[in-house]
Amino acid sequence: MTSTNISTRSQSPTLAGDVPTLNNDSPPPKASNSLRMFLLLLFCLAQFLDVFNLSALFSAVPVISSQLHMSSSQSVWMISAYQLTFASFLLLSGRISDVYPPKYAFIIGVELLGFLCLGAGFTKNTIGLLVIRGISGLAGALTIPAALNLIVHLFPEEKEQARAIGIFGGTAALANILGTVLGAILTQFASWSWVFWFATIISVPIGILCVFLVPQNVSIHARGKSSVDDNMEKAKGLDIIGVTVLTVALILFIFGVTSGTTVGWGTAEVLVPLIISIGLLAIFFWYETKIPESRAALPPSLWFYPNVAVLVAVALVPYFWWSAGFYLFSSWWQNVIQWSPIISSIHFLPFGLSAIPIMPFAGAIANFFGFKRTIITGLCMLLLSTGLFNLGGNKHHYWPVLVPSFIIGTIGCTLVFLNVNIALFRNTPPRMAGTVGAVFNSALQMGAAVGISAATSIENSIEKKTANGPKEYKGRQAAFWFLFASVAVVAIAAVIFMKELTDEPAKVEDTEKEAGSSTLKTEELKSEEEKNDRPDLKVGVSTV
Repeated sequence: MTSTNISTRSQSPTLAGDVPTLNNDSPPPKASNSLRMFLLLLFCLAQFLDVFNLSALFSAVPVISSQLHMSSSQSVWMISAYQLTFASFLLLSGRISDVYPPKYAFIIGVELLGFLCLGAGFTKNTIGLLVIRGISGLAGALTIPAALNLIVHLFPEEKEQARAIGIFGGTAALANILGTVLGAILTQFASWSWVFWFATIISVPIGILCVFLVPQNVSIHARGKSSVDDNMEKAKGLDIIGVTVLTVALILFIFGVTSGTTVGWGTAEVLVPLIISIGLLAIFFWYETKIPESRAALPPSLWFYPNVAVLVAVALVPYFWWSAGFYLFSSWWQNVIQWSPIISSIHFLPFGLSAIPIMPFAGAIANFFGFKRTIITGLCMLLLSTGLFNLGGNKHHYWPVLVPSFIIGTIGCTLVFLNVNIALFRNTPPRMAGTVGAVFNSALQMGAAVGISAATSIENSIEKKTANGPKEYKGRQAAFWFLFASVAVVAIAAVIFMKELTDEPAKVEDTEKEAGSSTLKTEELKSEEEKNDRPDLKVGVSTV
């Protein structure tokens, strides 16, 4: 796929329902290589901060919980509050970056995140901190789809695009371990407030630089100026209702799951939120099929592209696996073995450093062996690693058991994470880049938020039945077996339903979908054709 193909295909109506003005048929001038690489660095730093806002807290949560007198269920919300709002709002922010210039979505998101983190550092009560964490997730969600949209258009060539997306995705894997170490250093030698202030120090300059450096014409939205009426019409097309329903459903679900161990699984406080959340999820998916395709936060047609459904299912695993390992081992090492935050974070180094040598070659490995084989191999490595986690209760088992399991699991998780990311973009059109990026990252965060809540709930249930409670490893073993079963189910689904990726079927299907989607604006296109007799307005014609 060449840049010409992308430019041609981008002239068709987007799923957001807007038709780019075609007063200028020539593609926008290409930014210099040095500028593109520097912008990629800024986007990667934003990705780093989004992951840092989670991984840094794994070291800080035990200290924050102690100082603010949080219960075990409240401490889980320090992680889940950010992940939930991040995951839910990603679907809407993906549409925003597809409808409006992604440059401004990225800048607003990264600046808002910086100022919210500044406020979090000064907050000394539980409710206020959890509220800020939830709002921070909304800000962080604006940055990722916009960054991916900008990357896709800044790097239109297939190989360089895959490399750029791989680097962007690999930053998240690296941020997992570096965030844990930095969070531990800041918590132990300064205070937990500096975990949030560090994010402010990084994010604010990123937004300022992007104001001046990101080209105005980096995406198709800049080819024509939109009127106020056009912008109002686009705003009406954003699926705020659908995203709100999904967010409420996920919050109620996790509230029910985390409350089960404290008030009892058969109580109304648990059953009512769970039942309502399941009903709201059903309403959300039904609602997405009833509104126009151009307005849906989760377009139903997305699932008809090759392998998208199974790839999204696989995307539920990587962050869940990393988060479970960090959260469960961090609390075990600090609260039971009595390691300091910095010592605990040092023991996590194999958990993240193992990703560094594999990141540059993950895409090449998939190109050589095939995406399906590579992803399934990565999932099998996760199964082996998770099985070994159950033997990690003794600190003397760290080197012979946990270090090999960390290395094996991290390599496998990196293969899965990067290649699912690349495969999704390779099998969907550039005009959907924001939405696809949102769906992928939303799946990552939802898998982690729901998974870690369920795992800790299982852990607490088992610990209540043991003599020494949290000081015994049995609760964590049960949580790790739940993680093992979750990965196994996804691996089986990948074996059965995933097809080997090829370019041509995806491109042909994309052309057909573009031709079909043109019916959304048939009248507008017809009148424009009659006026200008412009053959290039005929949608669905591609150089593929």
